[in-house]
Amino acid sequence: MCSLLLITVSAMATEFNDGPIIKGFGKHAPVNQSRPLAGNEVFKVVFDVAKQTGEGKVNRQFNSLARFINMHVANGIKPENIHLALVVHGKAGLDVLSDAAYQKRYKQANPNQPLLALLQQANTQIFICGQSAAYYKIAKSELSQGVKMSLSAMTANALLQQQGYSVNPF
Repeated sequence: MCSLLLITVSAMATEFNDGPIIKGFGKHAPVNQSRPLAGNEVFKVVFDVAKQTGEGKVNRQFNSLARFINMHVANGIKPENIHLALVVHGKAGLDVLSDAAYQKRYKQANPNQPLLALLQQANTQIFICGQSAAYYKIAKSELSQGVKMSLSAMTANALLQQQGYSVNPF
């Protein structure tokens, strides 16, 4: 019973930190792994996001990509071996608007802009579902720099899987 308590207290005391690649986002904790990474692994992962976190807030699911990058680099994976794709659809499409387009709708700058830019600098591709964009009346010209318009989220996911990407279930 005492050892269980010590383990719980020890786990609770773990500090989460950002970086080393994306500062200010993607906090992660050190883990004593049962199967440590060798350091030569290559990751090609799609994150499919449909939920908007809320007006004026950074999308927590976008932050998951920063955490993926940071925790893997902190554990010996080369940044050039991490290839991520963010496929956005549904109301989350509003979170990839440019600052000007977001300002028109919400009367403030897009809080996701800094994270989207940092993700792209870290080799992340970002796609928006064209069907969702049409539904939410999002023009291609209103997208954040670097965001690509796909025919649909289904299309983007299928094409990325053909290129060897796996879909992150979280």
